[in-house]
Amino acid sequence: MCGRTACSLAADNLRRACAYRDRRGRHRQPEWVRQERYQPSYNKGPQSSGPVLLSRRHLHQDADSSERVLMDMRWGLVPSWFKQDNPSKLQFNTSNCRSDTMLSKSSYKGALLKGKRCVVLADGFYEWQQQSGGKQPYFIYFPQSKDATDKEMEGDEEWKGWRLLTMAGIFDCWEPPGGGEMLYTYTIITVDASKDVSFIHHRQVRVGKGDAGMPAILDGDEAIRKWLDFAEVPTQEAVKLIQPTENIVFHPVSTFVNNIRNNTPECVAPIELGAKKEVKATPSNKGMLGWLKKSQESSPQKKENDLPKWTSQFIHSPSPKKTSADVLQQWLGKQGQPAAKKHKA
Repeated sequence: MCGRTACSLAADNLRRACAYRDRRGRHRQPEWVRQERYQPSYNKGPQSSGPVLLSRRHLHQDADSSERVLMDMRWGLVPSWFKQDNPSKLQFNTSNCRSDTMLSKSSYKGALLKGKRCVVLADGFYEWQQQSGGKQPYFIYFPQSKDATDKEMEGDEEWKGWRLLTMAGIFDCWEPPGGGEMLYTYTIITVDASKDVSFIHHRQVRVGKGDAGMPAILDGDEAIRKWLDFAEVPTQEAVKLIQPTENIVFHPVSTFVNNIRNNTPECVAPIELGAKKEVKATPSNKGMLGWLKKSQESSPQKKENDLPKWTSQFIHSPSPKKTSADVLQQWLGKQGQPAAKKHKA
């Protein structure tokens, strides 16, 4: 499951980090929608709001579907057909949806077939490993380039800061029966855990109320383009992107992150397993520890700056990918017949 994420970039930097090329090959930055609602955080949980990318055509019917917008949405999908007057009365958890049932469950099926695909943005996500003494949290994210920098950049210069984790999601728009503001919400699609992180958590384990597994990660702009451009890329093609990835790294973090109210850089700081309190400086966490020290000295409340860089000691060699799109393809091939209830990639 994906039950907690971090997204700490300030709004302007987040927009620059999402730069892309449109259908004409022009370098673009997505338009911010409801930017004033976005709040950077090191500890985002379900029911909080977070940034997602979607095709601009969802908001403007005459727009080029390759154009993108950034929008702040609430985490936990509320289906458009929900009839009660309060979305909190939804009786089931929709923060995650399993890839093998998303085309058979009414909560997600309608939105997905209408092309309501989005990309959920984060620095990374947290996962907990069950141990005899409790649960050990880990922070999981994309490998970062060696030339990444946290320095401010001017104008439209190419983004060289933190590479955001891009997770496949489904969104929907709910209108209160009695009228009022439209509510945009999203869910993160999950797949079987990849080989490298399966020791932390795997689909056969169920934690809390969410679905087990890991987020379906879209690796690279081409995958993001296909997932978002619903007018050009049909569902049959898009679902092929939903599969585990091995292109991730991770490190253990303090149980400080367990409390959702804790929202500081300490949540993502690497720790040395077995250390009681003080974390020793190692090649893998030296940059992170130095950055944390400076940020605490300058501003204890600082939480909007870019995350620092570090090299994980847990980088693994790529291993063959496995697909979990089979059941989706099978469902689509049957032209509306129910998908298989059980499927293991």
